[in-house]
Amino acid sequence: MRYGEKKIKETALEIWDNPYPERDYDINITFPEFTCLCPRSGYPDFAAISINYVPAKKIVELKSLKLYLNSFRDVHISHEESTNRIYEELERILKPRFIEVIGDFNPRGNVKTVIRVASKRP
Repeated sequence: MRYGEKKIKETALEIWDNPYPERDYDINITFPEFTCLCPRSGYPDFAAISINYVPAKKIVELKSLKLYLNSFRDVHISHEESTNRIYEELERILKPRFIEVIGDFNPRGNVKTVIRVASKRP
């Protein structure tokens, strides 16, 4: 197993204290090279994952997020499930004031899919 593969397997999302918990501000993260595998055909799916959130007490460390998102590359998972799983994990560990995860999947078989999962704004 190569260095990068080991790092991806060992990854866990790391959270840090928000340096400005009393202030509302937006964090927008784009991961343009997300990949996973179609659960039916096994063909690769490619997407841009956008994460937008208003932190409360915690923020996500970016390298751990990158490795976490890379961990989907060998997983047979649908567009809907992958986007919802990312949303659920970040919402669970961060408990943000607001969070939105968008999976903007590249066309395959002449079909384009965009999945948006969001909490309600306070």
